[in-house]
Amino acid sequence: MSTVLIIGAGGVGNVVARKCVMNPQVFTRVVLASRTLSKCEEIQRAVGTEKLEVAQVDADNVPELVALIRKVQPDLVLNVALPYQDLTIMDACLETGVDYLDTANYEPKDNPVFEYKYQWAYRERYEKRGIMALLGSGFDPGVTNVFCAYAQQYLFDEIHYVDILDCNGGDHGLPFATNFNPEINIREITANGRYWEDGEWKITPPLSESFEYDFEEVGPKRMYLLYHEELESLCRNIKGLKRIRFYMSFGEQYLTHLRVLQNVGMTSIEPIEFQGQQIVPLQFLKAVLPDPGDLGPLTKGKTNIGCNIEGIKDGKVKRVRIYNVCDHQDAYREVGSQAISYTTGVPAVIGAMLMVQKIWHRAGVFNMEEFDAKPFMELLNQQGLPWHIKEY
Repeated sequence: MSTVLIIGAGGVGNVVARKCVMNPQVFTRVVLASRTLSKCEEIQRAVGTEKLEVAQVDADNVPELVALIRKVQPDLVLNVALPYQDLTIMDACLETGVDYLDTANYEPKDNPVFEYKYQWAYRERYEKRGIMALLGSGFDPGVTNVFCAYAQQYLFDEIHYVDILDCNGGDHGLPFATNFNPEINIREITANGRYWEDGEWKITPPLSESFEYDFEEVGPKRMYLLYHEELESLCRNIKGLKRIRFYMSFGEQYLTHLRVLQNVGMTSIEPIEFQGQQIVPLQFLKAVLPDPGDLGPLTKGKTNIGCNIEGIKDGKVKRVRIYNVCDHQDAYREVGSQAISYTTGVPAVIGAMLMVQKIWHRAGVFNMEEFDAKPFMELLNQQGLPWHIKEY
């Protein structure tokens, strides 16, 4: 018997709520909360009022969160709200003594740093409270961390090189739209690239390094080097690592639009005055762009996300590729969301399943690769994200 409280009712929240309801053997009670109650009620109507409870909460307000947690009395709070709200939700879990899980690391609104230090700082307090926080249980971060952990634990004696490749081969037919929160997405892409090599971080200008890669079931796509948060924990936890990088695919049309928006100042996070009010250009842009949650029925094609890993096994060089392919239309038919939301939401549910069943459970704050990868890998196959291994 376990109760899960989900906070956030966007595209990922929709997937998480539906998949939790699909696993009543683990989650006997599912509660979905958001600042916008109508979003929760829309998901509730889709899955059935008897299967999903809803509530309203401001995730920026710790006392409100504490009151809701005490009312619901969940075994786990599953955070799929905005990354800006990670710390307030962690504070509320600390105060109420409830386990915590999220899919993306905390990010200050005024400084897009993408660092785990803010959440790692909670380790000692969570340990003393006897509760657990699992960070980044999405796909990347999340599944990619588990792929690396699986390789370290079961396939290699030593891992030297990792390239994480995130390819979205989907097409929604719109001139310009982001597949997840536009504000977070654009901040991520317009930041400097960064990768870890020989014990230090190397910096590259935004989108300055790229190459073409031929993806299984998708075909050739141009990949661009970005900084992504899982690099920060993996470079600490994968022993013997010499280099780790992250690449994401972008079409030329998308990048052309992005360059124009940057050139005219629409991607800035610095407030400007407009008609007597302070507005943030990027937040205004988010308001006029299509909602990623509405892209499900439009998007066709597949994603292919995985890790290319090189290291040593039994004294010989070994190279493997571990990856997943997800079809946008298959995801939409199952849960009413496109594959980007699906590939983030399903791993969040798997992480929650392992935590409430005490398969993954220790007091403190942890990243995905710090646990036995095998139970998570088995559930990926069962919950709709089957993986494949190629050895070169």
